[in-house]
Amino acid sequence: MAVTTEHVLNALRSVHDPDLKRDLVSLGFIKDLTVQGGRVAFKIELTTPACPVRDIMKEEARAVVAALPGVSQIEITMTSQVRRSVSGAAGDQLVPTIKNIIPIASGKGGVGKSTVSANLALALAKSGARVGVMDADVYGPSIPTILGVTDAPEVDEQNRITPVEQSGLKVMSMGFFMKPEEAVIWRGPMLHKTVQQFLGGVIWGELDYLIVDLPPGTGDVQLSLCQMIPITGAVIVSTPQDVALNVAQKAIAMFKKLNAPILGIVENMSYYLCPHCGKRDDIFGTGGAKQIAERLAIPFLGEIPLATPIRVASDTGRPMVLTDPNSPSAKAFTEVAERLAAQVSIKGMQGELTPEVKVTF
Repeated sequence: MAVTTEHVLNALRSVHDPDLKRDLVSLGFIKDLTVQGGRVAFKIELTTPACPVRDIMKEEARAVVAALPGVSQIEITMTSQVRRSVSGAAGDQLVPTIKNIIPIASGKGGVGKSTVSANLALALAKSGARVGVMDADVYGPSIPTILGVTDAPEVDEQNRITPVEQSGLKVMSMGFFMKPEEAVIWRGPMLHKTVQQFLGGVIWGELDYLIVDLPPGTGDVQLSLCQMIPITGAVIVSTPQDVALNVAQKAIAMFKKLNAPILGIVENMSYYLCPHCGKRDDIFGTGGAKQIAERLAIPFLGEIPLATPIRVASDTGRPMVLTDPNSPSAKAFTEVAERLAAQVSIKGMQGELTPEVKVTF
């Protein structure tokens, strides 16, 4: 019996996206399906190039189609189309070409929020996504240092800023406009204007993700950002120690009051592995962020170790994800980025997860 497109679709209905909890056919992920004799070809269009189960789903799809009688050749192309998670009149007008805006926040300083922001952005960009980084920590901008950016952005006659491109990222920071010894001493209106300029006055171009490195705490910049645009969701960074976790909960409470979703929490400096003996030392305690995530019913995105190479890489402008991608630290950042992308995809697909989803060929 000759294989047909319906046979192939019925087989592919047994392959599920574990994050969206639906099969690939009803999700509309199967594209350009053709059957010519025993040759079957199709695309699987995922919602992010950083999908953590991309290869697993491809092999599952190959296996179920190969089991059909009459199939002799299978060609599967993996593609992605990042969805726009939120929309609103003000946000669409201010940043119409950005699909997802993800602020990275912390309740207090010193938890490694900027290092996490930079490495997550790089991991998403390495997957093939179009990514920008907006350093909104106007009091202590450190993204240029961490990313090793030395160029200054260009400003045209209309006062529009072209972000600096570095390692596949588009980067904007207050640090580009300050001398190293200068301090920002601004009241709320000036901070609000800066956030507005960094969003609407920067030529970001088409972006799948804009990572926003926020200043620590629950102040004017956070308020301005959430009031100005509809954000996809915030990521909270904390260390395992009780004092950091207690303050992190205040940041979570702030975003909830502003009706901003929480995409997840990251436990940075989670543990220390001795490079000589391999012994694990939980210097700041461990597991606290995961417990808070479970109690507050928000996703836990993962643990980042406390490691000297991470600190050295940040100080020298050579992030771990780029310079040592196979190291345990870089793999930890990549895994967190993949889980973050999965949460963004879940949010972006919420309006499409209905029985009426259509399959196009």
